[in-house]
Amino acid sequence: MENNVLILTTNECPGMRLVRVIGPVYGTSVRSRNMVGNFLGGIRAVFGGKQSGYLNMIAQTRDEALAQLADHAQSMGANAVLAMRFDSGEFDAGQGQAMNEVTAYGTAVVMEAL
Repeated sequence: MENNVLILTTNECPGMRLVRVIGPVYGTSVRSRNMVGNFLGGIRAVFGGKQSGYLNMIAQTRDEALAQLADHAQSMGANAVLAMRFDSGEFDAGQGQAMNEVTAYGTAVVMEAL
């Protein structure tokens, strides 16, 4: 489903008027790297340096959480999300498998141009 939901970290949008506050919305994504990626990441960690595989995984997780946030807002009749924030964490899924979790959340609203 393609959506046209405006997502802002601010509480207002210049040139737009707040018509209706709908309420809180969120999107959550959880990802993990495969065993090879974890192994190579562990080797890189020993020697230091940029962790490209993990950076890519986190970016994909964040983008998926934003897409789910927009879908949730649209399903409630919103055309924008204000005060969007991220929350993230990592947890052990067992057998040395680290899972990265990102939640995007904010306030779903209806806005119109001035």
